[in-house]
Amino acid sequence: MTAPAEPAPQETFRALLRSQKVWDTDLPAFDPAHAPPTPLPLFHTWFAEAVAAGQPEPHTMGLATVDEEGLPDVRTVMLHDADARGWHFATHASSAKGRQLAARPDAALHFYWAAQGRQIRVRGRVTTAPHAESLADLHARSTGALAAALVGRQSEVLGTYEELERSSVAAWERARAEPDADSPTWTLYVLEPVEAEFFQGDARRRHVRLRYRRAGGSGWGRELLWP
Repeated sequence: MTAPAEPAPQETFRALLRSQKVWDTDLPAFDPAHAPPTPLPLFHTWFAEAVAAGQPEPHTMGLATVDEEGLPDVRTVMLHDADARGWHFATHASSAKGRQLAARPDAALHFYWAAQGRQIRVRGRVTTAPHAESLADLHARSTGALAAALVGRQSEVLGTYEELERSSVAAWERARAEPDADSPTWTLYVLEPVEAEFFQGDARRRHVRLRYRRAGGSGWGRELLWP
C-alpha cells in the first residue's frame, strides 16, 4: 500500500527548507585552551565580535522558563547587561514569564549569532532587582521602551487591536511628558549562571563546545563537549 501523496504546499515547504544553507561564510577559529577561566570575559569578547561582524540584534536572546504545569516555555527578550552578578533582562512581573519566574526561578538563556556560527547557552537561578534599580534601567532606555512598559497588561487576552492602539497612544503621550514615570510591575531580573556553554560552529561539523560549570563558591570548572 502506497502512502498518499502529500499536498503541494508541503512539498514546496520541504524543498525550500532543505535548500537553506548553514554558515555560508568564513567562520572564526576558537581555541578553548586560550579561553579565560570564567565565562563573563569570553561573553563580552564574543558579543563585541558579533557586533563587529554585523550580526543583527546580537543583544536579543531566547529566555526559557517552566510554567505551572511543568511545561517549557520560551520567547525572545533583550539583554540589558552582563556583569559580575549575571545576565540582566526585564519584563513585567505580571506577565506570563514573570509569573513563571516567581513560581520557578530557574531559567536558561540562548544566544545565536549566525554571522560567526556561534551560540551561547547560560543556565542559572533568577533573582529580581529592587524596584528603584528596575526603574533606573527602564529610564535609561528609549521613550518607546517606557511607553511599552506603561501600556502594561503583557500576556493578557486582547479584545481588539484598537484597544492596543488607544492604550499605546496614551502611553506614548505620558512617556514624552513624564520621562521618569513609574511602571509598578516593571522588573529587572538577573540570571546568576551556574553553567555557560560557548559553541563555535565549524564548516566540517567539528564544532567546538566549551562548557563552564560552577565548581563551588565562586570558582569555575571547564570542559569540552562532543558536538
